Amino acid sequence: MNDTANRLLEPYFGYGRMRELFCDRGRVAGMLEFEAALARAQARVGLVPAEAAEVIGRHCQAQEMDLDALAQAIVLAGNTAIPLVKMLGRQIAAESPEAERYLHLGATSQDAMDTGLVLQLRRAVDLLEQQLAELGEQLSAQARRHAATVMPGRTWLQHATPVTLGMKLASVLGSVSRHRLRLQEMRHRLLSLQFGGASGTLAALGEQAWPVAEALAAELQLSLPEQPWHTQRDRLAELAGWLGSLAGTLGKLGRDLSLLMQTEAGEVFEPAAPGKGGSSTMPHKRNPVGAAVLIHAGTRAPGLVATLLSAMPQEHERSLGLWHAEWDSLPELCCLVSGAIDQASQLAAGLEVDTARMLRNLEQTRGLILAEPVSVELARHLGRQDAHHLLEQCCRRAVEQDRHLGEVLHAEPRVTEHLSGDLIDRLLDPANYTGQAARWVEQACREHEQLQRDMHNG
Repeated sequence: MNDTANRLLEPYFGYGRMRELFCDRGRVAGMLEFEAALARAQARVGLVPAEAAEVIGRHCQAQEMDLDALAQAIVLAGNTAIPLVKMLGRQIAAESPEAERYLHLGATSQDAMDTGLVLQLRRAVDLLEQQLAELGEQLSAQARRHAATVMPGRTWLQHATPVTLGMKLASVLGSVSRHRLRLQEMRHRLLSLQFGGASGTLAALGEQAWPVAEALAAELQLSLPEQPWHTQRDRLAELAGWLGSLAGTLGKLGRDLSLLMQTEAGEVFEPAAPGKGGSSTMPHKRNPVGAAVLIHAGTRAPGLVATLLSAMPQEHERSLGLWHAEWDSLPELCCLVSGAIDQASQLAAGLEVDTARMLRNLEQTRGLILAEPVSVELARHLGRQDAHHLLEQCCRRAVEQDRHLGEVLHAEPRVTEHLSGDLIDRLLDPANYTGQAARWVEQACREHEQLQRDMHNG
């Protein structure tokens, strides 16, 4: 890592593995892979001598390129491919002036840059899928572990009817599974060759244009699109939208976890580690520093997605400025989301759960959050409206008299006329009012497991 790298923050945000794919040499490697494949493809159709293609391929090595010199040249050239092809050409010409004549034949700088980006994105998508599979495993295990761990539901930040921790985690797992399916579905569209020459017509290659395009797509194992996509950026925008949506899911997980870690709740905690989440002045604190990474991603991602969307109305056959706006934004978005997934996996794997605190918090309203099941049971005897009014009166009395709702119900003749004391107690037990929570957990876990099998077999 050089002195200009973001050494202070990148480890915290977890960009490491994805940043390696989108580093300077990664960018150069993608373009060189395109150039080498182009020469091989043209050799396959007889447009380039096989010996020339071999020489070109041998020199397409990112480690041989002077990145500092490239950086300076890019300032004048306006893109990365032009000076790179010149540098590559000089290296090839030193060995074989004849081979250098065939370098970059019929292509344009955008072909090299866009296809090079797609090759980087293929590795990025593979990494994201791997990360999401791991996150899904952690969420599935924890959802099953806590399928019956009862805790307060919360609506509008107020206590509501009980839920289970497993159900909350299963909802995240379900979203992760849907994101994986969306990624699988868009993969073919995204991993598409960009090859159009100067204006998208491939005119420089004459009648050999289509055979070369087919051979090039085969060499790179990319789909061959119906048309070049110089300024039709929906493929990249689709990926950006997917990344932004995923960041929102991760941000939701981070937000909920941070709220559950609040002193007032204290129900679920990030995994502990020496020095993690500490305060400079208050040693007792456990700050949700991992959740902050997820919230950070959910906050930053929409702006980056907006940049990619804003860059779509590009001019004619090559854009001025809008194309350039993609170059940093999409890799940054990939890094941002990748780091958040890694952090989410760590959080999910090491969750600390205080079930006793959950039970105490369930009692904070002194039975009021369970008025609903009592009302439903009474409705069988009194009708819905009368039962509702009666429970409303009992709840008001419990609040005014600072009593548990159960005490009030046991003392109310209009209730005990129809409901036994044991039944009232059962109705006010949070564990007996979690509805379909266990089913939601099982369905999310089964979907995840099926997805894992499909991915493995497919």
